[in-house]
Amino acid sequence: MKEVIQSTDPNHPANLIPSLCKHFYTLGWVTGTGGGISIRHNEHVYLAPSGVQKEQIRSSDIFVLDWSSQNYIYSPPSLKPSACTPLFLTAYRLRDANCCIHTHSQWAVLVTLICEASNLTKFTIREIEQIKGISHGGIGGAEIKEGGRKSGNLSYFDTLSVPIIENTAREEDLTDAMEKAMREDTDACAVLVRRHGVYVWGKTVEQAKTQAESLDYLFELAVRMRQLGVGWT
Repeated sequence: MKEVIQSTDPNHPANLIPSLCKHFYTLGWVTGTGGGISIRHNEHVYLAPSGVQKEQIRSSDIFVLDWSSQNYIYSPPSLKPSACTPLFLTAYRLRDANCCIHTHSQWAVLVTLICEASNLTKFTIREIEQIKGISHGGIGGAEIKEGGRKSGNLSYFDTLSVPIIENTAREEDLTDAMEKAMREDTDACAVLVRRHGVYVWGKTVEQAKTQAESLDYLFELAVRMRQLGVGWT
């Protein structure tokens, strides 16, 4: 089944994942083999491998899972599937997403620490323009409304809320907590993991990437606002 990772199309998941991983590495999101990305394409789920320098991933390193059977139809020799796999699949199952990005962004980690100091289990922020880059549930509609705003996206006066779950020693052990958080907050587009990072999903790769970038901007802004003594909610 090696043909599932062979394509000359740069937007094919087997080519897009290595390209995005290189980009995310330059942002400091996937340092030291951490983080990952998955794309669901038709009946296949494409996954970056575990324990590999993300900026060096090749198409031949990508794992491919059959969505229906949940069995791997392509496994690169000598590599291990991503430990994030059950969390990616949770986003696909609960939100019908088609892309999920996991970063180890320092800004994501810092906001969880600031929230921890105030006994907060959610990161919330409002009246910041970049909130408009976030969609309801992470999969809101992309139809452009009057004024240029996408129909399914938050507005300037909406409150963005991202649940925070506690970290575990093993990545896969986060699955139940992530599912619980997603079920309790159906409007959430992401889940923060305290002292760890963030999982962000979208209906498309473009939407997931846009939301990951928007959230990272908001996390950094919130940290800098706190440094200046300015509240972010």
